[in-house]
Amino acid sequence: MAFQSPTVPAIELDNVTLRFLSPDGKATVALQDFSMTVQRGEFCAIVGPTGCGKSTTLSLITGLLQPTTGKVRVMGEAVQGIDPRIGFVFQSDAVFPWRTVLDNVAAGPMFRGQSKAQARELAEQWLRRVGLAGFEKHYPHQLSGGMRKRVALAQTFINKPEILLMDEPFGALDMQTRTLMQDELLQLWSASGGSVVFVTHDLEEAVALADKVLVLTSRPATVKQVYTIDLPRPRVMSQIRYEPRFMDYAREIWNDLREEVHI
Repeated sequence: MAFQSPTVPAIELDNVTLRFLSPDGKATVALQDFSMTVQRGEFCAIVGPTGCGKSTTLSLITGLLQPTTGKVRVMGEAVQGIDPRIGFVFQSDAVFPWRTVLDNVAAGPMFRGQSKAQARELAEQWLRRVGLAGFEKHYPHQLSGGMRKRVALAQTFINKPEILLMDEPFGALDMQTRTLMQDELLQLWSASGGSVVFVTHDLEEAVALADKVLVLTSRPATVKQVYTIDLPRPRVMSQIRYEPRFMDYAREIWNDLREEVHI
């Protein structure tokens, strides 16, 4: 792999259009003239109307989808297949139900060539980091929703991703658990130095977490507006929502987004 300057963005979508062909031969345009840039170490949140194509952007970055026109680049290079530098956290739990918590977290390093002993030792370290020490021998069905999400974060961060893609990861959690997981994510991300693209329907979550928020139009989606979130870090989720500037951002972005939501 060629040397890449640290000034090269982590992610670039350049004037991308994506069309799907339905079984009856009808073309559906999901994204049109879509451009976005995520710098290295930047936390970017994406909000938009339901069904507008937010998750589709993540599939383009991973290489699961190819653009009809335009370019998608990761670390300055065209996306070609699955990139091991990218980690993905889904809304649903991507765990093996027949494996213990420890073996679920150790699976990634083992798939990447580490010995079972090395992978399990590293997994134990990450389980301690996410507050799951003592639960190594439990199975996923024995854990609460928040605990399973901690497993998902450990599964992802153990592989040291340079880019983290998150698709509504905390959407199914109750408010208290979601706040705890948001704080956990911010701590892990700040220590990793990676780039994050975070898709959410929760506008306040986007403002509280991100360095910038992209507002998408209704389908076919394009980037309507980019908001730079100038709130100090580190952020504590239970406190940041009461900052006057936070409320200003949330109000301004909602006014922009509301125009795209068809009721």
